[in-house]
Amino acid sequence: MTAQTPALRGLIPILATPFTDGGELDLPSLRSLVEFQLACGVDGLAVFGMASEGFALTDTERAAILREVRAVAGPALPLVAGVNGTSTVTARELAARAVEGGADHLMVLPPFLTKPSPAQTVEFFAEVAAATDASVMLQDAPGVTGVSLGVDQIAALAAEPRVTSVKVEVPAPPAKIEAVVATIGAEGGAGAGAGDFAVLGGQNAQFLLDEHAAGAVGTMPACEFSDVLREVLDALDKGERAEARARYRDLRPLIHLGVRAGQAWAVHKEVLVRRGIIASPAVRLPAAPLDAVTRRALDEVLEEGAVPLAGRP
Repeated sequence: MTAQTPALRGLIPILATPFTDGGELDLPSLRSLVEFQLACGVDGLAVFGMASEGFALTDTERAAILREVRAVAGPALPLVAGVNGTSTVTARELAARAVEGGADHLMVLPPFLTKPSPAQTVEFFAEVAAATDASVMLQDAPGVTGVSLGVDQIAALAAEPRVTSVKVEVPAPPAKIEAVVATIGAEGGAGAGAGDFAVLGGQNAQFLLDEHAAGAVGTMPACEFSDVLREVLDALDKGERAEARARYRDLRPLIHLGVRAGQAWAVHKEVLVRRGIIASPAVRLPAAPLDAVTRRALDEVLEEGAVPLAGRP
């Protein structure tokens, strides 16, 4: 990691992409969303992740999103851009465009339409990292890609100069996080001091408490409850685990709704609308608007006060 690149740790939400009711990119709502995150005290921001509907964005829209987020967030806040190329060549091109747009970290998925061998996976990440001046985060999300990164692969890639972190999104992330931390001596874990390689959690913070205990130094959830998660993380960092568990317990039903298959994007946006942060809950195909069952469940969770529906942090 270069001296100019801010370290990745703490709370780094994946921004939703606001659209108008007519389906166009809504830049005023995007600016409002970034302002909300800054008021929550986030440690970084990410775009084009799973929660961003990156699959539905044009190249022109991606450039506009990066430009607006960087302009509002300022030059110092770490900005992560997702890269989901289906080959080394396409991933390198996406990475270059993201860096040109202002990203200083790249969250890179392995190629997934044609599944790479373990050796090809390592080669892919190494080549993408070597082609950029940004820091590279390995995104280990086999539920989406069908490609799992072994601890040995992550350890091998951690030796690459530009590969500085991994986001672990596997079925049992705390156990894998603990194994990666123990193997690499990653930042914040039992082997701290052997390097500054950072291990972070994802999956909408479903396993946040156990990930933290296992050595994760950050989390990358959706963006509608950053104020509440800030309180949880601050309590954990102070060693106030009982307080963190109590605050997290209130949030858990909303977290679970935010990973409901086919409905996740609509849930994130509906909460943001009700909190007065964005103007429309519109999503793009193949994402779907809220179904009646999920809407009723969300109504109940919000009525119970999972997040404040009035005012800003």
